[in-house]
Amino acid sequence: MPKQTVNAMIEGGKATAAPPLGPALGPLGVNIGQIISEINKKTADFKGVQVPVKIEVDENKNVTITVGTPPVSALIKQEAHIEKGSGNPEADLIADIKIEQVIKIAKMKMDSLSGKDVVARVKEVAGTCNSMGVMIEGKRAVDTIADINTGSFAAEIKAEKTELSAEELKDIDLKRQKLLADIEKRKAEYMATAKQIIESMAGQPRGSIKAKLVEAKIPTTIIEELLPVEAAAAAGAPGAAAKPGAPAAPAAKK
Repeated sequence: MPKQTVNAMIEGGKATAAPPLGPALGPLGVNIGQIISEINKKTADFKGVQVPVKIEVDENKNVTITVGTPPVSALIKQEAHIEKGSGNPEADLIADIKIEQVIKIAKMKMDSLSGKDVVARVKEVAGTCNSMGVMIEGKRAVDTIADINTGSFAAEIKAEKTELSAEELKDIDLKRQKLLADIEKRKAEYMATAKQIIESMAGQPRGSIKAKLVEAKIPTTIIEELLPVEAAAAAGAPGAAAKPGAPAAPAAKK
């Protein structure tokens, strides 16, 4: 029998004999419980993150388990305790992590990053942080990259320091909560301003109202939420969308 391969995405430390693994491994005649236990041991550091796992079974029932690493973005979310990156990273910064956490991710992804040394790989991870709206050491990640270029954090990177104290971890969580609270406060202010503009310009063309909202620096997501798109064609034209609140056209008499 040729070598059989099973590929699956598993939540770190939580593999079970349920699908997708159980049904795929059952026909191969291997000890499923033992394989599940080994996978959970190998993926214990990736709790809450989907991890690629490859299981190979040869003709003698020998099993080889290879655990990949999640994408850099998933590891950043894990370290920052966030569910997703910022929808507007230029304006909304959603978390603040330590350089040690960036180094940790760079080490975990060593084989798949393009950087030739640990410094380059750390900057590569920091670049992803920047695109996700995740700060590093209290600064925008792009500014932290500039600091790395001038020698800041050289000692931590050289020592490949990855451990954080309980107090540092608590501080990271508090900063995240404050950043999210600031975002919600800012959103409420934008919403209030946008509603005032829309009410003051009632009856004017959508384009004029939108231009005024853009001028007031209202985020696009809020503009689209509060200012529905008008019909692209005249009412009654084939395929035209009715304006919100417009009555339906009467049915034609036969």
